[in-house]
This record gives sequence, C-alpha cells and structure tokens, in this order.
Amino acid sequence: MNEKQPRRVEEIDWTTWMPTERATLLFVVRDGSILLIDKKTGLGAGKVNGPGGRIDPGETALQGAIREVQEELCVTPTGVREAGELFFQFLDGYSLYGAVFTASGFDGELCETREARPRWTPVDRIPFERMWADDRLWIPHMLEGRRFSGWFIFDNDTMLDSRVRVDAPGPR
Repeated sequence: MNEKQPRRVEEIDWTTWMPTERATLLFVVRDGSILLIDKKTGLGAGKVNGPGGRIDPGETALQGAIREVQEELCVTPTGVREAGELFFQFLDGYSLYGAVFTASGFDGELCETREARPRWTPVDRIPFERMWADDRLWIPHMLEGRRFSGWFIFDNDTMLDSRVRVDAPGPR
C-alpha cells in the first residue's frame, strides 16, 4: 500500500485528478424493481452491482454502458438517461471514473453470462450489505431522479471517506 495516497476526499485536487480507467454502470428501473447483477468476474466479483464495465477507447460513456449490458445480460437497454458520475481513488493508486445511467426497459431476453447473473430486486429491498459501500449513498438519489456526483476513497473493499453532491431532480 502506498502511504502517500490521500485518505480523505478533500486531500485530492479533483480538478486535475485523472482516472486510471473510465467505466459505466447502467440500472434498469421499472415497476418498482431494479435490475441488479451478481458479479462473477473482475473488480467487485462476488458483489451485487449494476451491469457495467470499462469504456473502450473511442467509445462514449453511453455507448460503453449499452455495450456492457448487452455483453453481461444479452439485452439492449431502452429509455437510457444519464444519472450521475462517480470518482474513486484507491490507496493502491488505482483510480476509476464511473458514468451512471438508468434505463426504463430493455429489448431481448435476459440471460446469465460468465460475467453476471441477473436479479430483479424491489427498490425497497436493495441488498446494500452485499454491494460496494458507496452504493447506499447515491443509489437512493438515482432512484429519485436526482442527478448526483460522488467522490470516494477506498482501501481495497473498505470505504475510508466519501462525499456526495446532489443536484435538483431532473425530468422523469
């Protein structure tokens, strides 16, 4: 572990911060339920999360979000909207920017893949205890249609510090 890495959100100049990688999350929300996944591979394997992953070179965040849902669940999200953004700094030096989207539906038939097992969950029973610690801080805002930005410091799976800013509700 690099002891020189900041342990508090305010210790980082986020205006000049550069992520190691850029990624997406996309949550289908309809009829009082949210489509989550049991993540089987990669960062967060073993956790419950939303479908998503790395943005490929030359891809927009929206294109990456749609592609990742197609790859992980074999469906194409519809009614996609930008929801917020996340900034993660890990003590080992890894840093990640995440663009978060919601969708009102999808085309196709949900399938389990080598990366993810789909799970519909009532929005009032989201299993935050099986998710990344930051999720409980911003997912409620996302579900209410409030645009958000979140900044987080992690040491492996442990969240050390956080800051979430919420903007006015957007159109639904």
